[in-house]
Amino acid sequence: MSERKEYYVYALKDPRTSPARPFYIGKGVGSRRFDHLNVDDGSAKADRIRAIREAGFDVIVSILADDLTEAQALKLEAELIGALGTVVGGGILLNRVMPSGLAQQRRRDINVPTGVQEKAQIGLSLLKEAVLELAQANPEGISNADAASVLGLRSDYRGKQKDYLSYSILGILLGEGKIRRIERTRRHVATVK
Repeated sequence: MSERKEYYVYALKDPRTSPARPFYIGKGVGSRRFDHLNVDDGSAKADRIRAIREAGFDVIVSILADDLTEAQALKLEAELIGALGTVVGGGILLNRVMPSGLAQQRRRDINVPTGVQEKAQIGLSLLKEAVLELAQANPEGISNADAASVLGLRSDYRGKQKDYLSYSILGILLGEGKIRRIERTRRHVATVK
């Protein structure tokens, strides 16, 4: 059975410039592309939408590609965000894929190609979602080894099996309060449903 091709990638554009400039890139199904227009979450994106409306314009909502699988949509979304960049990284998009302060924490002698930080943050977001869903589906808890094995996150660096990636993801989720460790065990349970 082939994967359903119901996804699309879209842009929200500001009509006050000519040509209209994208300020947000996303992926979705159904009417997802319009959801942003109805929610004021206090983000820079919501502020831009409000400013466009207050100036007497409507946000332009453009489907950039459709008839995509979820994997194709994720890849295209990441490529476009990477190519256009987020405002935090010196680009034009208001997508929130970069934790604040991250862009300033790099060594000066490291060449950072445009868009790689955004791609990494999109990947990190997907990894966090996968580990959290695994924890939510297993109320008795999951271990780091479970996450590494089930999700295919095991390392094989120089023939050594180290599960640092899954430990890092669990640590981030612990810090965000989305999971907690069961006392005197190596298992973690979701704190959010």
